[in-house]
Amino acid sequence: MVRTSIKKVVRAIEAKDVELAKAEYAAAVPVIDRMADKGIIHKNKAARHKSRLNAQVKALSA
Repeated sequence: MVRTSIKKVVRAIEAKDVELAKAEYAAAVPVIDRMADKGIIHKNKAARHKSRLNAQVKALSA
């Protein structure tokens, strides 16, 4: 689930679709957090994914 949600955000960024990228990022964050809480991925890895995706979405907006 985490990889799929991340891929959706990356595809939207590559397509240069700002609104879709923001929507997919907003949908991906709870999934990433949920998996970190369950221990599927480490909390630092979750934070790193969220930070990098958010930076890319913001750069696309600018």
